[in-house]
Amino acid sequence: MSRKLRLTALAGALAMGLVACGGSGAGSSSSAGESAAPEDLTIGVSMPTQTSERWIADGKSVKEQLEGKGYKVDLQYAGDDIPTQGQQVDQMITEGADLLIVAAIDGTALSSQLQAAADAKIPVISYDRLIRGTENVDFYVSFDNYKVGVAQGTSLLVGLGLLNEDVSKGTATGPFNIELFAGSLDDNNTQYFFGGAMDTLKPYIEDGTLVVKSGQTDIEQAATLRWQQETAQKRMEDLLTAGYNDGTKINGVLSPYDGISRGIITALQNAGYGTATNPMPAVTGQDAEIASVKLIADGVQTATIFKDTRKLAEQAVAAAETFLKGDEPKANDTTTYNNGVKVVPSYLLPFETVYKDNIQSVLIDSGYWTADEVAKGQSD
Repeated sequence: MSRKLRLTALAGALAMGLVACGGSGAGSSSSAGESAAPEDLTIGVSMPTQTSERWIADGKSVKEQLEGKGYKVDLQYAGDDIPTQGQQVDQMITEGADLLIVAAIDGTALSSQLQAAADAKIPVISYDRLIRGTENVDFYVSFDNYKVGVAQGTSLLVGLGLLNEDVSKGTATGPFNIELFAGSLDDNNTQYFFGGAMDTLKPYIEDGTLVVKSGQTDIEQAATLRWQQETAQKRMEDLLTAGYNDGTKINGVLSPYDGISRGIITALQNAGYGTATNPMPAVTGQDAEIASVKLIADGVQTATIFKDTRKLAEQAVAAAETFLKGDEPKANDTTTYNNGVKVVPSYLLPFETVYKDNIQSVLIDSGYWTADEVAKGQSD
């Protein structure tokens, strides 16, 4: 526990006249965290960037929910810069944070900071992106990211007409030309997304129904550093120039994130796709960003994966409260997420695939976006 929690525990023990042999350990009803009022505790929240509306929403949700329970919150965004995130986490520890919630830019770059946190007995919750290569991560909150990848691959097959939305066999037969995009290799989730998608698409590639015309099927070839929209746009432009200047058409693109999807779509539109005679290829996505939801509503993007950040934040807050009471959060997965040093106890949340015809029921009826925001393509 942190310095403030240790002091609180000591004060409580003295007040009750406890002797060393009669005291109870962490997790008991008289543990230190339960003696400390929320307003006396500070939680450091480290988010990777503000260039994605998804991470802005995550930071806001976590902060609001923690403050609603009385905790003080130090929320920092690292601007997608690894040294900046390291410095910010260092500062949180130095200034006496009692617990850290960290969405890492690079899942392997915070080992020294997390060792300092462990030395200070500060619990660490890895938020959506698994922190790797260290034993000093105590809990992980996320979604079943392999299944997210499966859903992305499935939505591409739906967009091509090979499957229906209920996953029954579609009427299309192919062959279809597709290209593959992956996320940033320093994000542990990238492997799960791409692995799930490729396991779904592989049988169709092997039987010739799907053709990756560029031949770029390895994750290293498909990766998009820092998940950047501009990087994805440039790669899509290069793929079109190199492989589709002979008059052949691209029919679908696997994209793991809405920002990447918008970069891909921009490159396709600049190349003349999206007209009555040259329709837009099927393009997948993730995170239900409002600009992409509008593209789905307009029939430009095929689908996105909706991961409700409000519920993810809620689970992170619940885990934080449990740690601060001296207990262990409840995990619903204790086998999947090995960070290279240990299997990190995890709580995985469900997700939904959003197509044009279920925007209302999934996103608007749930209050995630309003109908007006969807129509405008921007949040109020």
